Amino acid sequence: MEQPQSSEAMELCDDSPNSHRQEESERTKRIRVKNRRKRYLDTHPDYFNPSLELANPLLYDRLIRRFQSPSEREAEGRAKGYSGILEADIMRSEAKLEALAHPDPNSTLTYRRGPNGEIMAEEKDEVPLSKEQGMEWWQYEMGMRFLRGDDTDFDYKEVDENEDLDDLEEQERQEAYFEDEEPTWAFDDGERELTGETGIQDF
Repeated sequence: MEQPQSSEAMELCDDSPNSHRQEESERTKRIRVKNRRKRYLDTHPDYFNPSLELANPLLYDRLIRRFQSPSEREAEGRAKGYSGILEADIMRSEAKLEALAHPDPNSTLTYRRGPNGEIMAEEKDEVPLSKEQGMEWWQYEMGMRFLRGDDTDFDYKEVDENEDLDDLEEQERQEAYFEDEEPTWAFDDGERELTGETGIQDF
């Protein structure tokens, strides 16, 4: 006689419609959240302001600071203030030491020491060709970080639960669809024949 499956085994092979609906619902929710975050970045370019440097000082140094003119660095310094400049310098130095001591295989940056302990130059493919490309790479990396939910200083709840950030074009398409839909009882001449009605009200 065949033994009944344990509840644990049944859970492992749960192919019920409810299970599939739940998975689909969670997937839809994840996609909606990512779309809202992307929409937020598209409508808030100020997210990529200079204070974001502290999120990844090494990347900012390689992609942004290297292309700044002395006047641009001075203007950025005035905006940050003395304490902001000092904080960025300290974090950049600490990040370099950490990158040398514990290289991250998944990092887009690599730091290596030369024979005399000096920090070696970057590989050619790690260096943007222009200021515009540097900014493009920076915004891409920081944008992906934001979409993953890795910005610990940001209140994602304000974005993830904000229906106003849903795709406006999709909303307009849905509204147009329902507006264009005619009731099933509508006729070309705008009239319909009533059946089963005597016109006399019974009280």
